Amino acid sequence: MDIETFPNPNPKQNYIIQHIQEEFTSTCPMTGHPDYATVVFTYVPDAVCVELKAMKLYLHGYRNKGIFFEAATNKIFEDLFSVTKPKWARLETIWRGRGGIRSNVIVEDQIEGYDGPKADLFKT
Repeated sequence: MDIETFPNPNPKQNYIIQHIQEEFTSTCPMTGHPDYATVVFTYVPDAVCVELKAMKLYLHGYRNKGIFFEAATNKIFEDLFSVTKPKWARLETIWRGRGGIRSNVIVEDQIEGYDGPKADLFKT
């Protein structure tokens, strides 16, 4: 995993960044069929911000990967959280329906003691 970052241009300010990838694709490990999702990464940066081209290339790496919704969401969150080390972060994957069932998977975490803004204002 090689996800580039750059220095936060305003590290003393608690502000929210939200990146939306509307064309995420992975592969169902049971059927081999493609799964499509919107990936929403929302975070309050600390020292660094994620570089968008690097994030895009990282997410494209899932295209042919056989992985369940839940595993993909948690793995992406773990990787982005470990690289950016944000004050607070949330990842939501919004999966297109199959067989009349749609799925959303959400994971979030924060550094100990953080009590700043969270993305309640962003409803996806």
